[in-house]
Amino acid sequence: MADRVTMDSFTEFVQLVEPRLKRALVAAFGREVGLDAAADALSHGWEHWEKVREMDNPAGYLFGVGRNKARSQRRSRPAFPEVPAQHEPWIEPGLPGAMARLSESQRTAVLLIHGYEWTLAEVAELLGVSVPTAQKHAERGMAKLRRKIGSAR
Repeated sequence: MADRVTMDSFTEFVQLVEPRLKRALVAAFGREVGLDAAADALSHGWEHWEKVREMDNPAGYLFGVGRNKARSQRRSRPAFPEVPAQHEPWIEPGLPGAMARLSESQRTAVLLIHGYEWTLAEVAELLGVSVPTAQKHAERGMAKLRRKIGSAR
């Protein structure tokens, strides 16, 4: 019976956390590495569920596990897909390259806040930083993107 309760609680946790964990790791490391890192992090979570479920921020902890895994296997820059010329809706063709040049923290904050509409508090919690720090990452990332792409906005 205890094994069933453990499995049920982990299943509920995964249903709540997995989509956001995937988005965050893909934002930081690109699609291929980010998805692999999310799977590895959730596997680690299952293997250590007794400890993980007692943590104050288990999703943030698993993000850290995934981040460490991704860092050990990623290339020098994350691989973001090229934007096709006829892509709808229109996306700035220079955006993937500009995103890849941001720091990991800036890229994660920018994509989660502006791409997935996360709040600063949600990003801060996941990254394990204060809200003002998450805001600085997002602001600096957006400033770099504007300079690289040439947007006045």
